[in-house]
Amino acid sequence: MWLVRQGPPAAALAEIRHLIALESHYEPALVTVSVLIATLASFVSLDLAKRVRSADRRVALAWGVCGSIAMGSGIWAMHFVGMMAFSLPIELGYGATLTALSWVAAVAVSGVALAVASRRRVTPARIALGSALMGGGICAMHYIGMAALDLAPGIVWNGALVAASALIAVVASAAALTIFRLLRSVSERQGLAWQGAAALAMGLAISGMHYTGMAAASFSQGTVCRSAGALGGSSLSAIVIGASVLMLGLTLVTSILDGRLRDRTTRLAASLSQANAELETLAFRDALTGLPNRLLFENRLLAAAGRLERAGAGGRLALFFVDLDGFKPVNDSLGHTQGDEVLREVAARLRGLAREGDTVARIGGDEYVLMVEASGPPEQCRAQAQRLVAELARPLRIADLEFVVSASVGVSVHPDHGAADKLLAHADAAMYAAKRAGGGRCVLYHPGMDESAFDQLSLQTELRQAIEQGALELHYQPKIDARSGATVGVEALLRWHHPERGPVSPAVFVPVAERFGLIGALGDWVIDEACRQMGVWAEAGMAVSVAINLSVHQLRREGLAAYIDAALRRRRVAPSQLLCEITESVAMDDLGASLPVFEQLLAIGVYLSIDDFGTGYSSLSYLRRLPARQLKIDRSFVHDLEASADARAIVQAVLGVAHALGLSVVAEGVETAGQCKILRALGCDELQGYLFARPMPAAELPDWLALRSGQRFADEIEPVLAEEQRVADEAARSAENAA
Repeated sequence: MWLVRQGPPAAALAEIRHLIALESHYEPALVTVSVLIATLASFVSLDLAKRVRSADRRVALAWGVCGSIAMGSGIWAMHFVGMMAFSLPIELGYGATLTALSWVAAVAVSGVALAVASRRRVTPARIALGSALMGGGICAMHYIGMAALDLAPGIVWNGALVAASALIAVVASAAALTIFRLLRSVSERQGLAWQGAAALAMGLAISGMHYTGMAAASFSQGTVCRSAGALGGSSLSAIVIGASVLMLGLTLVTSILDGRLRDRTTRLAASLSQANAELETLAFRDALTGLPNRLLFENRLLAAAGRLERAGAGGRLALFFVDLDGFKPVNDSLGHTQGDEVLREVAARLRGLAREGDTVARIGGDEYVLMVEASGPPEQCRAQAQRLVAELARPLRIADLEFVVSASVGVSVHPDHGAADKLLAHADAAMYAAKRAGGGRCVLYHPGMDESAFDQLSLQTELRQAIEQGALELHYQPKIDARSGATVGVEALLRWHHPERGPVSPAVFVPVAERFGLIGALGDWVIDEACRQMGVWAEAGMAVSVAINLSVHQLRREGLAAYIDAALRRRRVAPSQLLCEITESVAMDDLGASLPVFEQLLAIGVYLSIDDFGTGYSSLSYLRRLPARQLKIDRSFVHDLEASADARAIVQAVLGVAHALGLSVVAEGVETAGQCKILRALGCDELQGYLFARPMPAAELPDWLALRSGQRFADEIEPVLAEEQRVADEAARSAENAA
């Protein structure tokens, strides 16, 4: 007979039942599987915690719902498999309703975990509240699942172990939420290792809670399972294991793929953002100096004018238009690379003079602007402009050379000098006034300057129309063989007879074309017209060689040789009849870039001539590399031949060098018979100037050629020389008589 303590009959009966409890055991394989499922579920839950933090609320909600189901199913599967691993010496089964309710509890617990993990800040207070809710939910899942065993008499519980299982559930939940937070601060590679270790710890903790809860239950002898015919059996275990592993695996794979897709999207977004930033820089920043370009400057000018208007009366906006005076000779002599260094140094000096809130921009080749908000009156701005001039006049040191590049500054102030939308035009007009005054100074705008600015704008509009309508024309000046007196060719010179202005000099309209971007169209027109006229003369039986001038803008344009070749073919003109004249400064400037263009022209059969030789910064080593056939001595040396021994010495030296290099020499600007006689004596090959003919329209050239045909050179020059000598002698006698 069993001995029992004295006490109430019910308590005694319970103790008797406990003492004669049924013996239980576990299937080791299923226990192992349950721990693995718990670990896998933990790993998936940690991965899902990253997804529910998505900035897209709909994506985060979708991951939260799907993740709660997958994670909850994994935790529940661990519990259910653990229950299936448990056996008694009686047949067991699980009620469907309570089993399903335990699954709902598991999903709810997972929802709580992911909700807490998705918070931007996982504070200790939130961890405490979340772990309490999660721990309670896990306990609810477990003990509802245990209640699905419909036993009679019921399970006898050990209160201490039940409390221990609840404590384990809460601590495991707190650990899980803490791990969620810690994983945010580690890298992707470190995060995977941490995630694996954390998942194993969480899996063991969840399993520990489950088996602690199971250990708290005891079953009396004679217990009967009234749900024995319900859920149970090895086949059900296999189905639950397979389904849970499949669900967790698919969820994990989907999560990983989503993560990679998000990473790729993030990288693409970052790349797009960088590309947008680079495009914005290209669109709004000057590539050479990093300053705002004209487009960005104009936007800032409009914004500044708007702020000034909203602020009311009393405010001023000043604009300083800066243009370098001595930049072209520097660029011509040192090349574009060193010229770019000069432009960058000027930009740096202007930045140094600007205050915070001022805008410095580069709006053209060597043109800058400084915009000053909250400016003082015009006279105060003049003082600031003088500081600009003085700063930019300080010597520059580029490529171990020290030189000075001065600047002309035009100043316009709003509202003193007119509306804000006229500010740039007014400052530009003032800058040109400073240029006309000699440069290296500042000029304040006044209304009379509008006429010059307006005239420039009008001239460029009219020039554009003249190019489009064919209102320009070429005049042709003959070139004479110095030995025989025969005409060997002509030079095409651009002329514009304006219907209202009359004849407009190329010295006036060519700079306008360069400033307003018309020089390309103007150069193309000259090429086309010269080739057309040669074709017309060829059809009339006249094979006339024509020389045209090429600008630096044309040489910098890609496809120049192809364009000339196409024009020659279109007019059926031999390339050898066309001579391209290039000024010395253009030819020598940045020879590395120009030489391929010269070689392309030579390849199609076009001859090259170096114009204005002696006026630039010549280099004999460069001259030797140029594929030129001819040099033209500048008119300034020809003009002084009769009076200056130095001029004669220079011309003689040029002739010697040119002939040694196999180049013919043309002297331009020959106006007197004395100059002609000296040039012939020195061995010059060709002569060009008013002594023989002024530039004439194409229609007059055939008649001129007909009149000169058969005329000997001596017959043409010697009477002129005799007349000049007679005038000189008469002047000398008059001087003697006067003395």
